[in-house]
Amino acid sequence: MPTLAIYDMDKTVTRRPTYGLFLVHAVLRLAPWRMALAPALLVTGLLYGLRLIDRGRLKELNYRLLVGRVPSERLEPVVQSFADRQLATNIMAGARARIAEDKAAGRRLVLATASYRLYAAAIAARLGFDDVIATDTLPDERGRIVARIDGRNCYGLAKLDMIEAWLQREGLERGAVHIRFYSDHISDAPVHRWSDEAFATNADDRLIRLATAEGWEVLDWRDRKRSGSRSIDKAGV
Repeated sequence: MPTLAIYDMDKTVTRRPTYGLFLVHAVLRLAPWRMALAPALLVTGLLYGLRLIDRGRLKELNYRLLVGRVPSERLEPVVQSFADRQLATNIMAGARARIAEDKAAGRRLVLATASYRLYAAAIAARLGFDDVIATDTLPDERGRIVARIDGRNCYGLAKLDMIEAWLQREGLERGAVHIRFYSDHISDAPVHRWSDEAFATNADDRLIRLATAEGWEVLDWRDRKRSGSRSIDKAGV
C-alpha cells in the first residue's frame, strides 16, 4: 500500500510563520520604498479582525502593498534567497529528523500549506519533499507575479478539499493509501480526522485538548523543549 506523509509548514516545520518573513525579505530587495506603506497593514489587519475580509483577501492585500506586481525573472532570485535563509535559520531540528525518517521509510512526502506556492515550493524542494499543495497565484496580463489567489486559499476545510483533489489528479484512491498528517493548528483538524495517523505537532492548548479527545499523538519539536514526542491517550496521560 502506498504511504504518504503530509506536513503543514508554518510552525509545524518552521519555527516562525513564513508569510510575513517573505514580505519583508522581498520588499527590502525589490522596492525598499514600499516599507513606507507598512502602516497600511494595520488597516488590513483591522478589516480582517472585524471579519470584513477573509484570510485569503488579507494575504492578497498585504502582498500587493509590500511586493506589488513583479516580473518572474526579478522575483525568482528573491524567492530562492528566501528559501535558503529559511533552511539556514527557520527549520526545526525535530522536523528535519522526522522528514528524514519518513523519507527513509519510503513514504511520499507532501507539503500542504496555506502559504503561497511561489516560495513554499522552493522551501519544500530543499527539504526533500516530493509534492506541494499550496495557495496558488495568478499572473497579470503582462505575466507579472501578483498576489491574486488562483482557486482557494489552502486553509481549513479548503486544505482538505485540495488534498483530496490532488489525490484524484495523482490517480490515488483514498482507501488504497495510508496517510499520516502533521500540523500545529486547530484549523487543520479536518485533515487530522481524515488521516490514518494524526500528529498534533507543536500544538497549542486548544489542539492538544482535541488531540487528547481524539487519541492523536502529540509531538513537540520546538527548541524550548527537548525534540521528540509524547503520546497521549483518551485520559490525557
